[in-house]
Amino acid sequence: MLEFIYQSGWGAFTVLLLFQIPFLLVFLTIVFRKAYVNSEPSGITDADVGKWRGRWLTLVVALFLIINLASIKFIPAVYTARAAAGDVAAIDVTVEAQSWSYDMSAYEFEVGKPVRFNAKSLDTVHGFAVYHPDGDVLFTMMLVPGVSESSLIYTFTEPGTYKVRCLEYCGMAHHDMSDEITVTEASS
Repeated sequence: MLEFIYQSGWGAFTVLLLFQIPFLLVFLTIVFRKAYVNSEPSGITDADVGKWRGRWLTLVVALFLIINLASIKFIPAVYTARAAAGDVAAIDVTVEAQSWSYDMSAYEFEVGKPVRFNAKSLDTVHGFAVYHPDGDVLFTMMLVPGVSESSLIYTFTEPGTYKVRCLEYCGMAHHDMSDEITVTEASS
């Protein structure tokens, strides 16, 4: 379930709704009551307002912490550190980005084998985003020239043809800056 929340736009939309719908219901209830049930001034004291404010703030902070703690394993740096500490050595792939292409040391990988993408830009700011065959973004890296290379370990779980695209505007032909990676079934 957590993968749905953190790895798709629909998951983020669902979480947004879970935050907004209760607020909207409380808001509409209060407005309806003040407009149609009892339009007299409220008898709520400042102490009561303070208590409700404290409860609301506690709820918001608790939800914020729960959602963020649950998402830690999906942060690319954490995922990379876990993969680097694993038993299987990652396949090192060098990626050089320049207007308007990628030069990779390998383009074919096997399912289940970790791949360490060591990427850098040779000319301007570029992005290195890998898309699942169904169109979802798996991960992205920002490549800044003159800065040490970015590194990320990813383990492909399904065979297919994965698109690579630049997500940082890099000039006139930015829209053409793409490539493909092929992922095959694991060999026995």
